[in-house]
Amino acid sequence: MYPKLAAAGAALSLTLLLGACSTAASPATSAATPAAPMSASSTPTASSTAKSQSDIVETAAAAGDFKTLTAALKAAGLDETLKGPGPFTVFAPTDAAFAKLPEGTVDTLLKDPKGQLAEILKYHVVAGEVMAADVAKMDGQKVKTVQGGELTVEVSGDKVVLVDAAGNRVNVIKTDIAASNGVIHVIDAVLIPTKK
Repeated sequence: MYPKLAAAGAALSLTLLLGACSTAASPATSAATPAAPMSASSTPTASSTAKSQSDIVETAAAAGDFKTLTAALKAAGLDETLKGPGPFTVFAPTDAAFAKLPEGTVDTLLKDPKGQLAEILKYHVVAGEVMAADVAKMDGQKVKTVQGGELTVEVSGDKVVLVDAAGNRVNVIKTDIAASNGVIHVIDAVLIPTKK
């Protein structure tokens, strides 16, 4: 039942992302570990916040920790959208975050990349450039994703947690990775756009 739910959530997220990103004018359930304070490595530095010459997809690919995400974006046809002018804010799950999904989930989603996979991916994107300093002021607020669903932001000191529609709590573990068309914030689990 869980893989079907995750797949359904993925399809829904991807569909919304594609719809929201379809024009140039438009701007996984896993138990996350308790939020850990952002370490010095997750604190923005001058080099991480300076505007990059690379777009979001190129920046994620160059980082090396987002092979599953970049492959999924390409399979879903969203890579070209996220190479567009934006600006976009992407909450990017690492390869380790995708590995937390039940076995076979990613393979199942990749069989229908324009469906649930696209929905899940779009659920990780917010229109506009939202930097960590902006997020730090958003405790308790809901943020609309390009998928159409909402994420709830929880801030406690230097910890930021996103709560998805399924009630999963996902930690933001690195912030303000600048790209030419937006910003990436790294998360430790995959956000799910549907309720359990």
